[in-house]
Amino acid sequence: MHWNTGYADGALPLIRNFVHVFRDADAVVIPSASCAAMIREYYGKAAQEAGDSTLTKDVESLLPRVFEFSEFLVKKLGVEDVGAFFPHRVTYHASCHSARSLNLGDIPVRLLRNVRGLEYAAEQDPPACCGFGGTFSIKNADVSSAMLVPKINSILNTRAEICTAVDNSCLMHIYGALHRQRSLVKAMHLAEILASGEGA
Repeated sequence: MHWNTGYADGALPLIRNFVHVFRDADAVVIPSASCAAMIREYYGKAAQEAGDSTLTKDVESLLPRVFEFSEFLVKKLGVEDVGAFFPHRVTYHASCHSARSLNLGDIPVRLLRNVRGLEYAAEQDPPACCGFGGTFSIKNADVSSAMLVPKINSILNTRAEICTAVDNSCLMHIYGALHRQRSLVKAMHLAEILASGEGA
């Protein structure tokens, strides 16, 4: 939030703390594509702009071990079937950061297609932005809400029971609109679906 709103000095202590906490981790698995994208795209830049060569080196050392959740399962562990069971019709929202920054492609969908009982219903225009964009949705609420309308219509057109994504911020934004429309469609993070088992 600090970096996105222009407060680079406020972001630096958070970056330093993150690097310190996870310095010795074998892998840092993040359930948010936007957070993973922030770390990959801007931590190094922030350290360089601050003139902190030690932090720059520490960030460079940590980055190869930073993964978005679905990416970790498929690319690092080589797992596409986690043995989940989820008997519902599900659509997937490809958040901007997952699609454009991390280039996850069909990784989340491949995981969904291996869930037993799940019926996958693709949106006609999956890359469309939901309009959340962190502080964008606060500073430009009218534009954000207008961008959300076609996304909600696209989700509803799939006749899905559940909308999933790998960004909780997008899911919060999407569910807020669905709830206000009294829709029965729920929002769930991909990890929640993959954690589901038969009889759960």
